[in-house]
Amino acid sequence: MRQMPDAEHHLSRRPGLIFRLHLDVWLLSILLLLMAGGLFVLYSASGADLDETLSQVYRLLFAMGVMVMLAQVHPRHYRRLAPFAYGVTVLMLIVVLIEGVHAKGAQRWLVIPGVFRFQPSEIMKLAMPLTLAAWLSGRPLPPRWKELLSCAVILAVPILLIAKQPDLGTSLLVGAAGIFVVLLAGLSWRLVGFFSALAMAGLPALWMVMHDYQRNRVLTFLNPERDPLGAGWNIIQSKTAIGSGGIYGKGWLHGTQSQLEFLPERHTDFIIAVLGEEFGLIGMSILMVVYLLLIWRGIQIAINAQDTFSRLLAGTISLTFFVYVFVNIGMVSGILPVVGVPLPLVSYGGTSSVTLLAGFGILMSIHTHRDLIKRA
Repeated sequence: MRQMPDAEHHLSRRPGLIFRLHLDVWLLSILLLLMAGGLFVLYSASGADLDETLSQVYRLLFAMGVMVMLAQVHPRHYRRLAPFAYGVTVLMLIVVLIEGVHAKGAQRWLVIPGVFRFQPSEIMKLAMPLTLAAWLSGRPLPPRWKELLSCAVILAVPILLIAKQPDLGTSLLVGAAGIFVVLLAGLSWRLVGFFSALAMAGLPALWMVMHDYQRNRVLTFLNPERDPLGAGWNIIQSKTAIGSGGIYGKGWLHGTQSQLEFLPERHTDFIIAVLGEEFGLIGMSILMVVYLLLIWRGIQIAINAQDTFSRLLAGTISLTFFVYVFVNIGMVSGILPVVGVPLPLVSYGGTSSVTLLAGFGILMSIHTHRDLIKRA
């Protein structure tokens, strides 16, 4: 009998550390590249503040620890825990409205004394797709009207609670995450058109319930020059910064709009304007390629997933990440209203980074816990 050379050696060889930690090499490599570049830009955006940059390093290390921990959990456990995660997060959102911390005109945070401050609405960005994916995966697909009504109720409760804080940007992202699950479940294009028309018809009602500052943001989006020294200042300065960078940029730490503090929120929501000014079109294009690689890898994991729950969840996490990127770049470049969405894994922030890397940890779990399919 013929035998493969060194077969016994290959079969007995211990798997590598990455494999044993249930991490996806491609996804991990792209994430590390993105975070390293983000810290590079953040150092400049913070005015060469090393303490602030190190603070973000610690936040990212903690977020990566959460990612690695969640990657160890089998997807079937996420399916079982989804209703519990949804219920606990809704309760936290209710507590926010009663005992939450006020900051910048909003009440969005809970504080654990002596530990940290966090936004429960960020947790809902993951709890929502988990819950809807678990709900729909156990029912006939495509979803019927009964399932769609249940999904609408599950979706509406946290969205209304988050919008009450008020936090329109996060409520829209949570809504997008839920809608993606339903779309990926096989919703017919006829129903997609019907609900789209219904949403368009509801825009006047949305305008009536919006806060004054939210209406002002929409009006500023339509015409920033109506108040160039007030509400329109941010978007005018951000477009000026991006445009002045040209093709090659002005060089690291040499951006005038950012370094001379003309650009507000330059280390958080508007950090891509700093990148555009200092690294130009080439720098922004490289960032777009990195983001597209992340999204491509997530969709690839969704396509290769072996059960309905995993496919719905992985696809939704990947598409929702695309929405984060699109909304931030859109609002900074003036094609969308400013809604306060940070640039994923580049902007300064803790809760958002933890939520995003937690989502990628779940993606890695879906990819690395696949059962072997026997072939005849």
